[in-house]
Amino acid sequence: MKNKNLSMGASTIAAALTFGHGVSVAQERDIACTDTSATECVTENNEAIELIRIHGVQQSVYRYSKSGDPRRLADLVDTPQTISVLTQDQIQESGKTDLKDILAAQAGVTLGTGENGNAFGDRYIIRGHEARSDVFVDGLRDPGMTTRESFATERVEITKGPSATFAGRGSSGGAVNSITKQASTSYSFGRIDAAAGTDEHTRLTLDLNKTLTDNSAIRLNGLLASEDKPGREGIERDRDGLQLSYVNHPTDDLSFTGDVYYLNAKDKPDLGSYFDRDAGQPLEDIPVYAQKEDFMESEVTTFTLRTEYDISDNVRFYNATRIGNTENAYVTTGMSGTTRADSDPLAPGADTLRISNHHGWQDVGYLTTQFNLFWDTTFAGFDHQLVFGFEYTDEAVDNGVFNVGYANQANCLTRGRRGVAESYCITDANGDLVKDITSLMGKVISRGDTDAQYDIETYSLYSMDTFAVTEALDVFFGLRVDSYDYSNQTSAELYTFADELYNGHLGLVYALSDLGNIYASYATATNINGGESDLGANCGYGGLCGTPEQAAQADPEQVENIELGTKWLLFNEKLSANAAIFRITKSEVHESVGDAYSTLGTLNTGENRVEGVEFGVSGDVTDKFSIQASAAIMDSEVLDSYDPDNIGLALSNFADKSFYLQLRYQLNDKFAFGGDYSYQSEMYGGQPDTAAGYDASAGDYSIRVPDYRVVNLFANYYHSDSLTFRVNVGNALDEEYWTAAYRSGAFMYIGDGRNLTATVNYQF
Repeated sequence: MKNKNLSMGASTIAAALTFGHGVSVAQERDIACTDTSATECVTENNEAIELIRIHGVQQSVYRYSKSGDPRRLADLVDTPQTISVLTQDQIQESGKTDLKDILAAQAGVTLGTGENGNAFGDRYIIRGHEARSDVFVDGLRDPGMTTRESFATERVEITKGPSATFAGRGSSGGAVNSITKQASTSYSFGRIDAAAGTDEHTRLTLDLNKTLTDNSAIRLNGLLASEDKPGREGIERDRDGLQLSYVNHPTDDLSFTGDVYYLNAKDKPDLGSYFDRDAGQPLEDIPVYAQKEDFMESEVTTFTLRTEYDISDNVRFYNATRIGNTENAYVTTGMSGTTRADSDPLAPGADTLRISNHHGWQDVGYLTTQFNLFWDTTFAGFDHQLVFGFEYTDEAVDNGVFNVGYANQANCLTRGRRGVAESYCITDANGDLVKDITSLMGKVISRGDTDAQYDIETYSLYSMDTFAVTEALDVFFGLRVDSYDYSNQTSAELYTFADELYNGHLGLVYALSDLGNIYASYATATNINGGESDLGANCGYGGLCGTPEQAAQADPEQVENIELGTKWLLFNEKLSANAAIFRITKSEVHESVGDAYSTLGTLNTGENRVEGVEFGVSGDVTDKFSIQASAAIMDSEVLDSYDPDNIGLALSNFADKSFYLQLRYQLNDKFAFGGDYSYQSEMYGGQPDTAAGYDASAGDYSIRVPDYRVVNLFANYYHSDSLTFRVNVGNALDEEYWTAAYRSGAFMYIGDGRNLTATVNYQF
């Protein structure tokens, strides 16, 4: 599907102007773009209309035609892979702000809990495979378990299926790439969004782009936000952020873009409910039990420099270099059901609710640089779009714990695996809640020592080629090699080893017409032993398996994906639709044995498979009606394991059915309204990348996260060209739901309750 016209209705353009600065246009007519990489369109009267979106043309408030990764040269509709793009307008109208919440609503994506309640360890799971270390910003890996906010985000791209040719190690089920807002010399504008709402919600963002000269510009994005978690008074979220971007074009062929990004997130964390095994469901309507001393902090600072140089008409150079530092820390409280010991003085043998302490800190420092050479050339009778790349990354992560004491006396005796223990119970002898739960422990906190020092240095080479075999058949081919040196000084052992990882991607796209195609894709990925930076020698969660000698001899986990799909442009090419069937097979899996917190494990003994079908649409059905929807129906199965009882079981933290729908209707020049609906089917708790916990005696899975559905609503009122009002209703049906479960069911994250916010948008 080459050289197709891509059009956008006037109503959609007006909406994009108001909320997303989408297109600079005054005409009440459609705009036709014959070059989707251009920064300028031409109207029917040959008037030049500038497109002020960069890194891809936006066809709709809910649709982009190209990826923000410059290495993806084909339009998304001609890319042999499923890629979901969430636009800035869509994210804002959904009312979501943290990346975790944005991703959790999407089809094919689920959340897991952090290891041992690791509050900064938000886990993204794509098509059943871990992706918490496969988050990228402008194509560069963003290491560390940091809080990620959207105030400086232009859009979010979710790549489904292995993408190691682009992403390197990991990326078994896919990867997430956030495209940031950058300064532009094409225009000047200012925008302020101020919001207030229930649950003490306040949010103020600033987006200011100013041209300094014909060749330079500066852009400032700022954030001040605070709220209680809806439905959980006292569970707090505070965000302060700043991004300053500068661009300079010394010549027509050369440009430099630099930005400094800072985010300070301070939360009062909440580990939510727990799974009641006797009742077979999560405990509902639990009180807020987080202690007054609890905290979760994430401070992020990065500096990025991008250089683009057109060496000739057919050779281009691009470099992106980033230096970053992240400081994460948390002390949080969990709650679970237990039984008082027979020696308890108040209520021996009675059921009770006990709270427990979890804590840790993580300091991350990294340097990454990526060099790309783009060469458009003809040889062997074909026109080739070649990309040659080199990437260097050095990540250093220090992990540690806090020293936590208790100023208050324990108020109960409970029994557990280690016998009778003094504990803190939030119910008394009669089963009623005790007074002043949040001050029950009286935590005394000091920073403890480092218990794991992780470092990985990686050199990568890759090459990609896109070419047309015939007028109808396009080919994409990519190869990548990653050479790494790994070290991890845990509290007990020093692990050091090195290896090379080889991966490839082959895609074929056959045009059935100017509007539709079919494609086939084969791609691979690899995971290394101990690839997760926050776990030391905890084998069961992506940490190191085996002794130092065994770890060095372990083969990497191997992932391969076969995908067949079709993509179409519908409704006068305003709507993009796609469907795909896929099979992801992961072999040579490292499995934990017994205690998941030790180095016990078997190396390369497991194998699992995820297969399914995925659908998606995005764009405009009419000039007034916009939509983005995606659905995934999948099946997972353990094919091989050291434990034969695991074979045939489903993977943990895996929702086999998920659906997302966001609709928008532009009623007239003054009003637009819509909403979104997300659904996740039931899933089962357990350790990642292995079988869900199973109770053989009961013949069923032991920890269940119930299915859930969430409805959010919004309405926009365009008072004038410069002033707009928006109202969001989150979780409009006020459903109590749980998004993830720890492997033992000791805690289950709770979704936000119903909430209401009102936003004023002023542009100048």
